[in-house]
Amino acid sequence: MALTGIQIFKILPKTNCGKCGVPTCLAFAMNLAAGKAELSACPTISEEAKAQLAEASAPPIRPVIIGTGEAAFKIGGETVMFRHEKRFENPTAIAVLVTDAMPEAEVNASIGRFNSYTYERVGMKLRAQAVAIKSETGDASKFLALAEKVAKSTYGGLVLMSEKVDLLAVAARTVASRKPLLYAATKANATEFIGLVKEINCPVAVKGISLDEVAELTALLDKAGIKDVVIDPGSRTVKQAFQDEIKIRAAAIVKKVRVLGYPTITFPCEMTADPMKEAMIASMFVSKYAGMVVLSDLRGEALFPLAVERMNIFTDPQRPLATTPGIYEIGSPNENSPVLITTNFSLTYFIVSGEIENSKVPSHLLIMDTEGLSVMTAWAAGKFVADLIAQFVKKSGIASKIKHRKLIIPGYASSESGGLEDELRDWEILVGPREGSHIPAYLKNWK
Repeated sequence: MALTGIQIFKILPKTNCGKCGVPTCLAFAMNLAAGKAELSACPTISEEAKAQLAEASAPPIRPVIIGTGEAAFKIGGETVMFRHEKRFENPTAIAVLVTDAMPEAEVNASIGRFNSYTYERVGMKLRAQAVAIKSETGDASKFLALAEKVAKSTYGGLVLMSEKVDLLAVAARTVASRKPLLYAATKANATEFIGLVKEINCPVAVKGISLDEVAELTALLDKAGIKDVVIDPGSRTVKQAFQDEIKIRAAAIVKKVRVLGYPTITFPCEMTADPMKEAMIASMFVSKYAGMVVLSDLRGEALFPLAVERMNIFTDPQRPLATTPGIYEIGSPNENSPVLITTNFSLTYFIVSGEIENSKVPSHLLIMDTEGLSVMTAWAAGKFVADLIAQFVKKSGIASKIKHRKLIIPGYASSESGGLEDELRDWEILVGPREGSHIPAYLKNWK
């Protein structure tokens, strides 16, 4: 059972040094008990105390890593019910299903889409993470051949799906170095599954007909020393699956029920035959509260919005996405090219840089550090004002790259133009458009 804040406080060094980020050891203990702090934040704690507090400091939902190398991804590790309380930790993984009953051409097409569908948005790569390989024929040789084919054809994570442990074992041993998720241990095969998991040391999914049965299975695996577990509550209707996701998250985080403190896997692909409805169901589970969703196919019109939704939900609400400050050269600018400036909010950068590219006018784009705030917000917060902009321009080195002295500022910062002219006396301050879409027309006539 997790320790209370007072119990944790009794074990802490009680130095009140503040190096953990809060002023007192008692405050730190309370945060630790609530899952809002990491034990590693205390620099003076003893090894003995660390061992005692390991249970209290662990996230209510255990993090599980699937895959290896650059393809590895983590699910779980969550500490809150709602994003505004702190943040969600590890994005929902998206997997595509292939089976050993599918025609080879269909399998190849699915793998091809998995490999090629990658989107870039605000500097992040958005894509699916795993291929779920399911045995439908019951033929061990076909299942093995499919697992080997997928493993050779893609670097993504793997999920091996069969409740027949002897059949699953052949493929699992072959691709064990990829650390696949083994699906699924059930009440009927749990003993055999424990032996296989211990042999190849891979994460395992449990499947029950109820949450009580799931809890019995996770307790059995935990007793056997198997910690990397993913839960499938077995529900295949949208309503029941949704309810189960909320019950599992609440049990683990609010009630500290350890036997349900694991990430979940859901199967929208088994809840409808309509691809767009499947995507809609998956979008629901991205927000509440699946660790992984398995789709029947990857379609660009579904994958992209799902990936963007996931990015938005799992972005830390207290830390805006920010671009590295500096000079960005767009379209091979020269010493006569225009110079624009904006903030380092990632979305602002990508909109502005995209519109500059669309204009076909090579330009220098100055990105100023405003702690990830947009132009209007940074201006209102006093972080994108004349004296700071001038200081940045002087230190940026842009003056050595151009012959002219003309600086284009965002239209929403037009009130800073007078102050900038005082701060940068040898520069001409030009006020650009308020909307990014107007940048191409503006640049074609900027002089």
